[in-house]
Amino acid sequence: MTPRVDIEADQSGGAPSPPAVGSSPGQKSLTIGAVCKQLEREFPEISISKIRYLEDQKLLSPRRTRGGYRLYAPADVTRLRTILRLQRDEFLPLRVIRQELAAGRAETEVAKGGSSDPRALRRATVEVKGKGASYRLNDVVDETGAEASLVRELEEYGVIKGERRDGDVFYDDTEREIVRAVCELARFGVGGRNLRVFRTSADREAALLEQILAPALRSRNSERRKEAVEALENLAAIASHLKHLLLVRDLRKITS
Repeated sequence: MTPRVDIEADQSGGAPSPPAVGSSPGQKSLTIGAVCKQLEREFPEISISKIRYLEDQKLLSPRRTRGGYRLYAPADVTRLRTILRLQRDEFLPLRVIRQELAAGRAETEVAKGGSSDPRALRRATVEVKGKGASYRLNDVVDETGAEASLVRELEEYGVIKGERRDGDVFYDDTEREIVRAVCELARFGVGGRNLRVFRTSADREAALLEQILAPALRSRNSERRKEAVEALENLAAIASHLKHLLLVRDLRKITS
């Protein structure tokens, strides 16, 4: 007798998705809608479109049925949970997350909050040695879902700083991820002018770290400059972690 299998709706308005398919004894593959349901308690902002976007960015590779339906094995769901935690808890851009996963960053390590070694806190910050600006305004809008007017507003208030070349404006990975983060805040009515406090705070922190490491960063010795850059990344991570803890403390006062 063939066992009854519940068909999971895709939540995207289309036809019902195919039934979950067993990947191994005691485990089964899930449809994209089922994955959303499984993760939405921990990640309320999760959506089918976001999962598809992560797949477009080559961070996920679910297998597909002959009909084109995505099926996520338990390992795929674990990988997705790791990606979402790295975005939420460590504010990492997708480029860095891709590097972390390629380096073997485990889901269990992310769940535990990583290593106690302060040097590991570098994962919580964007690398200070980024690649050159390479995204046009249309690219940033397409990848983040932001309105072009929001991007221009952020530049107007100095939250992001595009690089002008040959009459066009280009943004790097960090600027793009700033726009993505602001998109989430914009849902709560936070606009560019409200973000000046973050920019001012970041400018002050950068000035302090520069003051600490300025002699080494300007050294003619390439090895010393390299060490200074690594130290700068470590200090930035520690400062970011400290700021996060101070924010958590103050928010607890609000909710108490």
